[in-house]
Amino acid sequence: MKIAVDAMGGDNAPHEIVRGAIKAVQTYDIDVVLVGIEDVVREHLKQLLPRGDPRLTVVHADQVVNMDDKPSQIIRGKRRSSLHVGLGLVRDGEASAFYSAGNTGAVMATAILILRTLDGIDRPAIATALPSLNGHSVLIDAGANVDSKVENYLHFAIMGSAYAKAILGIETPKVGLLSIGEEDVKGNEITKNAFVRLKECKALKFIGNIEPKELFKGIADVMVCDGFIGNVALKSSEAVASFIGTVFKSELRRSLLVKLGALLMYPSLLRIKHRADPEEYGGAPLLGVGGICIIGHGRATADAVKNAVRVAKGMVLSKMNESIKLDVINSLNLL
Repeated sequence: MKIAVDAMGGDNAPHEIVRGAIKAVQTYDIDVVLVGIEDVVREHLKQLLPRGDPRLTVVHADQVVNMDDKPSQIIRGKRRSSLHVGLGLVRDGEASAFYSAGNTGAVMATAILILRTLDGIDRPAIATALPSLNGHSVLIDAGANVDSKVENYLHFAIMGSAYAKAILGIETPKVGLLSIGEEDVKGNEITKNAFVRLKECKALKFIGNIEPKELFKGIADVMVCDGFIGNVALKSSEAVASFIGTVFKSELRRSLLVKLGALLMYPSLLRIKHRADPEEYGGAPLLGVGGICIIGHGRATADAVKNAVRVAKGMVLSKMNESIKLDVINSLNLL
């Protein structure tokens, strides 16, 4: 198995990406192909790993996608970018999966162009693992589709359930529809119709609407919404976590007694940080395309890259796309 990694994507590229790739091969005993400007990538590899490692190889791509590039410009004008080359390796069977912490819209558009969508899936979706009181749950779609049709909600639920089963180890995932109230009649016309569609699908364990206040309670294992709502919910959660962290650090400076209390709580605080740290999952899979594609955060560190490679490996071993295809067929047959 080889995982292709976009060495040029992200705010901390290529240094942190290369460092993360080194950590991945050393931790998970897996082959990684670094895709990017060869001279630059090899220079960072030489600095970080002077003796080299045969499990780490480099494939040249002479164009770089910037974070502010428009997806349409990238598809037409940057066909020799690390995104095109890396995803091409997956399409051609030379890599089992692809990871990039670059421009999310560009990764998604290029993945659809090169890998196409799976049979039966109209639109791919981003699935994000969120911490919950029961472990982890899946939010889908987290930003791929700003506007979605009723049928898309059904596909999101099917793909999210397949991901929860394969990666989170949940045998029968509970599916909830993210809405503004628990009652069946709450929401706009699209979500109310989506509610009916999800309820009709006998292949899903649909539990009804869930409110945003229940996002981290673990009531649902898979939380379905369109990409606009999902991205707002995700970024709002990140903002709250950042706010709490900043306030907590500020309070620590108030007195020696507070600092001593924090010192006693340090092991517990570390465990909380570990559970809530998005870098533990490294990135979010783009489900519904014809290959494994992981989209990382733009500020991804080496640990995030390492963990994303782990998730990619797990998705390949679990034959994620085959599971989604079968689930789509079974779900539609049971409607």
